[in-house]
Amino acid sequence: MTIGREIHQLATRLWGINRSITGDGVRETLRILNEIAPGLGIHEIPSGTKVFDWVVPKEWKIRDAYIIDPAGRKICDFKSNNLHVVGYSTPVKAKMSLGELEAHLYSLPDQPTAIPYVTSYYKERWGFCIAQSERDALVDGEYEVFIDSELFDGALTYGELLIGGDSEEEIFISTYVCHPSMANNELSGPTVTAHIAKWLLEKPSRKFSYRIVFVPETIGSISYLSRNLDLLKSKVVAGFNVTCIGDDRAYSYLPSRNGKTISDIAAKHVLANIHADYKAYTWGDRGSDERQYCAPGVDLPIASIMRTKYGRYPEYHTSLDNLIDVVTPEGLEGGYNALKLAIEAIERNRYPRTTVLCEPQLGKRGLYPTLSTKSSGAEVRLMMDLITWSDGTKSLFEIADLCGAPVWDLYPILDKLSEHGLLELLDAPLEV
Repeated sequence: MTIGREIHQLATRLWGINRSITGDGVRETLRILNEIAPGLGIHEIPSGTKVFDWVVPKEWKIRDAYIIDPAGRKICDFKSNNLHVVGYSTPVKAKMSLGELEAHLYSLPDQPTAIPYVTSYYKERWGFCIAQSERDALVDGEYEVFIDSELFDGALTYGELLIGGDSEEEIFISTYVCHPSMANNELSGPTVTAHIAKWLLEKPSRKFSYRIVFVPETIGSISYLSRNLDLLKSKVVAGFNVTCIGDDRAYSYLPSRNGKTISDIAAKHVLANIHADYKAYTWGDRGSDERQYCAPGVDLPIASIMRTKYGRYPEYHTSLDNLIDVVTPEGLEGGYNALKLAIEAIERNRYPRTTVLCEPQLGKRGLYPTLSTKSSGAEVRLMMDLITWSDGTKSLFEIADLCGAPVWDLYPILDKLSEHGLLELLDAPLEV
């Protein structure tokens, strides 16, 4: 089975779970993700806890919700689609006219078949989301409205996985687990991230340590930072916010606020070499948890590698964002591979320096092909280009760009030259 299909199957399994910024849906999701990435710790922050300028909200639980129309038919049934209820709706059991009900209905006139995704986390209200075509068919009469929910002092839940490496320096990976049944905007992030974690756990060695978190968007990243900011600032050297990484329409890059971190360099290099017409956004286009991780005073080196960016595809924040038309196994595999390549590139990045003067004698070391072909000539040229730029002042990313090659094409050459003592790999550049 391909990695894309494995990730898609995990997303399918998580599809029907009702997630919000708090609640049992988040806990159930994290328990399932722990099967893919064992060791995922589940942590809770009590409602009412002050986290920087915010306060952790009450926990929300919903058991059922629906509307009974004048003909006795059940519509806006939460159990058939969890997007039908405005997130964090307060309980209600009432009968009312269509005119009264209309004030609590949300639809999208320009997308008549879509159920919109609507939330009200910080102001108490109730409401239903309905396709415009269904709303247009409502008739005058008495409607029975029912939402069986509660808001109570509970907790905000998040998951954290720590994976050790040779260094205590960390690569930080964050994704969110707070949206109900949407595919690219929600499930692509945690499912790809869980499989990245699985890959990292299975690696025999890692240069860096890894800190991987699954948090509710915005309030979760703020809460996590409020607990761990000093630690993160002292250890994190690179990282990615993982979102909207599962469709197969585009590749996208959103920079850190700094724009020049190793995460930015890796993201741009990978995307330029796997999909040259990727869409590069600016910090002005931010909108996910990078806003918190790169905020002034936080300033973590966090960039984003995405497929089609949030808010830039028509199905965004609607029921049309599904696992059939939008997120595919091929799209998920492309997103996974791009993120994996970027992480590998950061792991492998060094400052190579030649150990001999002038060009080394490759033939006596068995490094020069004995048969001259078109492909062997290109390989030798790339090897000699790598050597000529290896003066200890340039990173592997810089050398790859100078060679006009993807950095991963240099790995086997770098390994062979290092094994023969022709290159030494420095962790920091030499001063010129």
